[in-house]
Amino acid sequence: MLVLAVAISGLVIVRPGPVAGWLGDRPAGRTAVVVPPEPTPGPVLAGAAVDAPTPAAARVQAALDKVIAGSPVSGARVAVVDIVTGQSVYSREAETPTVPASTTKLLTAAAVLAARGDAHRIPTRVVAGAAPGEVVIVGGGDPTLAADANGYYAGAGRLDQLAEQVKSALGGTVPTKVTVDSSLYSGPVHEPGWDPDIPGSTFAASTTALMTDGARIDPADEKSPRYTSPDIAAGRAFAKELGLPTDAVKAVSRGAAPPAVGGQSGAPTSGGSAAAPVAGAAVTPGTELGRVLSPPMVRLVEFMLNESDNVVAEALARQVALARNQPASFTGGAAATRAVLGELGLPVDRIELADGSGLSRKNKIPPSVLVQVLTLAANGSRPELAALFNGLPVAAWSGTLQERFRSPAVQNEPGAGVVRAKTGTLSGVNALSGVVTTADGRLLAFAALADGVSAAAEVAQPALDRIPATLAACGCR
Repeated sequence: MLVLAVAISGLVIVRPGPVAGWLGDRPAGRTAVVVPPEPTPGPVLAGAAVDAPTPAAARVQAALDKVIAGSPVSGARVAVVDIVTGQSVYSREAETPTVPASTTKLLTAAAVLAARGDAHRIPTRVVAGAAPGEVVIVGGGDPTLAADANGYYAGAGRLDQLAEQVKSALGGTVPTKVTVDSSLYSGPVHEPGWDPDIPGSTFAASTTALMTDGARIDPADEKSPRYTSPDIAAGRAFAKELGLPTDAVKAVSRGAAPPAVGGQSGAPTSGGSAAAPVAGAAVTPGTELGRVLSPPMVRLVEFMLNESDNVVAEALARQVALARNQPASFTGGAAATRAVLGELGLPVDRIELADGSGLSRKNKIPPSVLVQVLTLAANGSRPELAALFNGLPVAAWSGTLQERFRSPAVQNEPGAGVVRAKTGTLSGVNALSGVVTTADGRLLAFAALADGVSAAAEVAQPALDRIPATLAACGCR
């Protein structure tokens, strides 16, 4: 309980603004808006009481059965577990594999934190090409890379800074050509199980090893359309930062980087860079000319969970694959994620995975497995997983829960500020899984998955929210 109090309840959660705004800059041409300063908020989540009484399973069942029966999510499969003891306090078809939608990201988060660690950073590198003046930008799978200070993700590596490194390393050699090496990833750029309207949507993108701002065309707009070829778009942005003429920018194409010189590594774990060549000296093809790094893995997990970022999720699943020497593809990511979850002691024989984001309807996860992941992250046995809680949205406060658990669904308001959970939505599928503090201060993990839902999302979501809201209002003793 004390571990969880530190991991979850001791955090002071500040209401986030638009992610691009965190960087302190606004896109060129936009008028600055003067915003009055807000008072520093207090803690959002209730503190964990180490001696809080355990709810009685019979009373929990009576309370939850009442709100689920006859509701728009009456077919929901639900698991509720006491985090301290690990004992089930409610089960409703909890062992049945169900389409989890974006609650799949809880498994992706646990797997990448276990496989890579919370401090790992993803590099984007530039090496000298085969011809004088040619530079090759090598994608390492960082979805947060920005062109400049106006990027979407806070603390992202930047192409303008990378360009300065390259020009300095080249000395008197003027860069004339940019080649893109995005060969780290393999397989299709869209998972075959995705709904037909997902490719080309504003919430997904072609999965490539090089991109800027999650492939958004406009990094100032969360719902911006995405580039159809994110790697080429990033290469062109880099060519502009190098100062290449328009015809050279248009000529950016894919190709293979020359073999690395001197045993240079493409994947530092927490920072640093390879030694730069001497300025003005002849540059051997394959020599590293510069690199920038992503934010640490703990921040990437936060980006993924808080806003349910599908592009980041697919990038992190590929990081799991790379850590386990699997192909960096949808298939490799799913296989590696299952392998890491198995190492964590989870029952992978009941898990079917096709992607890391939950956009695929081929994913099947029982609610019981989701609560096991949350309990494992909270009980201190695998401390590296505790970072998972940093990214979970807070009810009526942040992320994908910012507008939920509040009026007009007044019956759900007891969950405001005391439910922290990952959402999941596909057409006909609604899911919610996270942690909740009861009226007596007991911490519970829950998962509620409903597929085959006929009601619209704006009707089904409040019905699903009422499950943890009921737990928040109930001591159930």
